[in-house]
Amino acid sequence: MIFRRMMLPMLVVFCAMSGPAQKSAARFNGQAAYVLNQQYIATAPHRWIGSPGHLKAEEFIQAHFKPEAAKGNFETDNFSANTPVGQLAMKNFIVKYPGKKDGIIVLASHYETNYPLKDINFVGANDGGSTTALLIEIGNYLRAHPPEGYSVWLVFDDGEEAIQSWSNSDSLYGTRHLAAKWSQNGTLQKIKAFLLADMIGDKDLNVDRDANSTPWLLDMLAVAAKNTGHSSFVFKNNTTVEDDHLPFKRRGVPVLDIIDLDYGPPTSEHPEGGFHHTELDTMDKVSAHSLQIAGDLFLEMIHLLNQR
Repeated sequence: MIFRRMMLPMLVVFCAMSGPAQKSAARFNGQAAYVLNQQYIATAPHRWIGSPGHLKAEEFIQAHFKPEAAKGNFETDNFSANTPVGQLAMKNFIVKYPGKKDGIIVLASHYETNYPLKDINFVGANDGGSTTALLIEIGNYLRAHPPEGYSVWLVFDDGEEAIQSWSNSDSLYGTRHLAAKWSQNGTLQKIKAFLLADMIGDKDLNVDRDANSTPWLLDMLAVAAKNTGHSSFVFKNNTTVEDDHLPFKRRGVPVLDIIDLDYGPPTSEHPEGGFHHTELDTMDKVSAHSLQIAGDLFLEMIHLLNQR
């Protein structure tokens, strides 16, 4: 993803919304998500498009949703993308948890690793790995606690990273394809919110306030953070992120990028953090605590969207 950062910290103002989250014994399991993160990186450390590891990543995701596939609620979205290195076959995976209200909340993450880094030992433990694990564990939660409100769809999208150099045409392949497809078949009009997870496994977690996200969803995230006791982990920095939410934003869907771009000490080459897009993006930089916070925020966002 590409971003622009405004360095001034901001004062977070919590908007008046619905009251505190309903208390429930059921919780997201951050430790389970961390173990999934470890397993995913061990199984498919190098998962750039077209690699054997990319196939292993696909198989890993598919294996965790056999119950949904048996019900016809797991969709493989095959497509071919024209890239700077030629046509590449890609796959999005959509896991559907039917709700009781008319409408869909989409939770998304990319699952591949950066193609230009295919010749170094880049495993993307945080960048792609942590959020893939997050969505799988959210799937485990939703399997045990089906949605009472809107349907929830998990999207594991392919081709977020540039194949050669980031541009409007060389990036976001999976979500550009999916937004266009859903626009044509009517699905897009049913989406109440598109919530994106990116780089949220960082031990030093602080979710940025992204100017490309829909303002009322940013306000809702502040409420979600307050309700879950995680206000200190959000909105320290302002960013403007070019990420997988943009193809949906451009088509009028409310979007929110839940992302932490401060990943490691900044360097001249990586001002967003010295671990980003380097071989230093490894499991020792990720924590179960950060995954717990992210899971809590996503589930509370679903709760608040259902109340809206």
